[in-house]
Amino acid sequence: MSKLFLLAFVLSCVVQVHNVVSADYGDALSKSLLFFEAQRSGLLPSDQRVQWRGNSGIRDGRSVNVNLVGGYYDAGDNVKFGLPMAYSVTMLAWSVVEFGNNLKARNEYWNALKAVKWGTDYLMKAHSDPDVLYGEVGDGASDHACWQRPEDMTTPRDAYRIDDQHPGSDIAGETAAALAAASIAFSSSNASYSFQLIRHAKQLFDFANRHQGVYQNSIPVAGQFYSSSGYQDELLWAAAWLQRATNNQRYADFINQSSNTGGTRGMFSWDDKYVGAQLLVAKGILERRFPESGNMGQMKNSAEQFICNCIQKGNGNVQKTNAGLLWFLPWSNLQYVNSASFIMSAYADYLSKAISTLRCAGGTVGPNDLISFARSQVDYILGNNPKRLSYMVGFGSNYPKRVHHRGASIVSIKKDRRRVGCQDGFNNWFNRNADNPNVITGAIVGGPDKSDQYTDARNNYQQAEPSTANNAPLVGVLARLAA
Repeated sequence: MSKLFLLAFVLSCVVQVHNVVSADYGDALSKSLLFFEAQRSGLLPSDQRVQWRGNSGIRDGRSVNVNLVGGYYDAGDNVKFGLPMAYSVTMLAWSVVEFGNNLKARNEYWNALKAVKWGTDYLMKAHSDPDVLYGEVGDGASDHACWQRPEDMTTPRDAYRIDDQHPGSDIAGETAAALAAASIAFSSSNASYSFQLIRHAKQLFDFANRHQGVYQNSIPVAGQFYSSSGYQDELLWAAAWLQRATNNQRYADFINQSSNTGGTRGMFSWDDKYVGAQLLVAKGILERRFPESGNMGQMKNSAEQFICNCIQKGNGNVQKTNAGLLWFLPWSNLQYVNSASFIMSAYADYLSKAISTLRCAGGTVGPNDLISFARSQVDYILGNNPKRLSYMVGFGSNYPKRVHHRGASIVSIKKDRRRVGCQDGFNNWFNRNADNPNVITGAIVGGPDKSDQYTDARNNYQQAEPSTANNAPLVGVLARLAA
């Protein structure tokens, strides 16, 4: 009897391992892009696939006589925060630039471009004058005091901006990076749009460089939720993308003359772009477009040390949970796991094309090693973890059902058009002991804690809230793995 039990247990394990190994990265890729349609603000298009959403924020910008309709809500709330939105667009565009052929092979190329364009259309509108950029619509404090569908918003929709008297080099630099990256993504399919993007990107970079300062000093309400730690990283990031988009030496000169290239970083995120800039420079060195000396050589070395630390072969390795997930921060840790996985996936291809390897303190690492490690992180996210829970909503059968997300947690306006008031949402939906009525397919939640544990509860915003910054880097990784 005990032998039969042991055999059944072994077979069960084999089946579980098989299920994990055969994870459908293509399906996960499709779902990861679908999430961005759930985050859309503005007038939804006729080809909108997330049908439980409706039009919202259609008067945004009227108070300042600028059309600010469109763009993305950042997470589970109804505010348009410019800094994480621009970062998300940059990462989506980078996914198209690096993994466009992979996206085409999975018939997701045009969906990815649509996701980019929904963001860039808004960002260009927000850049209403050469030295003006609207960095936020809505107010986080008043928004968080209510629990409403975006279609029902009664909270203020004030628009906040930076200008030559109120600088914000970080948000202007990130927006420049987003538009420059997008200009490359659209260069083969829409040349006129690509030209429009690069024109805005150049103006924004010059604005960011001429009028320096962190944006929360100009938009204090943004600093309460997305406070920037500095702007030198965004200036380098923007310069790296503009150099790649234009091949103009002035942007390479800016990088070479920078007084701070970041050193070896602890993460790559919406706030800290050094690793991204460093990786773009490393690509240029591997392609022999840049010299491996001075600032550029330092940046390549720093990028490689970050990667070595992620794959546990460096001198300052990133922590991991007992089950093998990279561990950066308690709040929305998967965001940083996904961005690190993107860096590894992109660099694997750079090394492969250069027929090169990475030398870490713990040994030599090849492109396949980087892809294997990135795959291990994605497999964990998709269900190969102690809880056998997919942290992508709608992927598989076991996933978070009570996501911290206003729109997903309240009955669709398509089913019940009665307005949900500010406090009604808390009373009738947020505190409701039931699963969300709408499945926000493809959303990556914040993820487990350091002990690989997760509580599926709407009030658990550290773990249960999705965001565009969580999803955007994962798009490229999934495209690479689905190839």
